[in-house]
Amino acid sequence: MVRLVGVDLPRKKRVAYALTYIHGIGLTSAKKIVEMAGIDPETRSDDLSTEETIALRQTLENIDLKLEGDLRRFNGLNIKRLNEINCHRGKRHRNSLPVRGQRTRTNARARRGAKKTVTGKGK
Repeated sequence: MVRLVGVDLPRKKRVAYALTYIHGIGLTSAKKIVEMAGIDPETRSDDLSTEETIALRQTLENIDLKLEGDLRRFNGLNIKRLNEINCHRGKRHRNSLPVRGQRTRTNARARRGAKKTVTGKGK
């Protein structure tokens, strides 16, 4: 099993698709990384040789991307800053509501969570 940047890559996937399991790497950048490392795109992650693994590791170190812990910390600090300055986006984050202007009267179920039924008004 190949371990890069603190993440175990899945065994039977192609290298580019396996790299997307690392937080901060999408498919486009994964394909570029594989090309920069000089690895055949058809190679499966469990078929990587030690030299190819080392080349991947060096490519990930040299590329200008924030990955895994650094990226999570960066995003967390940005959200914390928004909360502290008490701006509109910070308030929306704090109340677990959509941040970017979506409607909440209907929809927004993923962000607001499961429905909480309110008992009907008595007469």
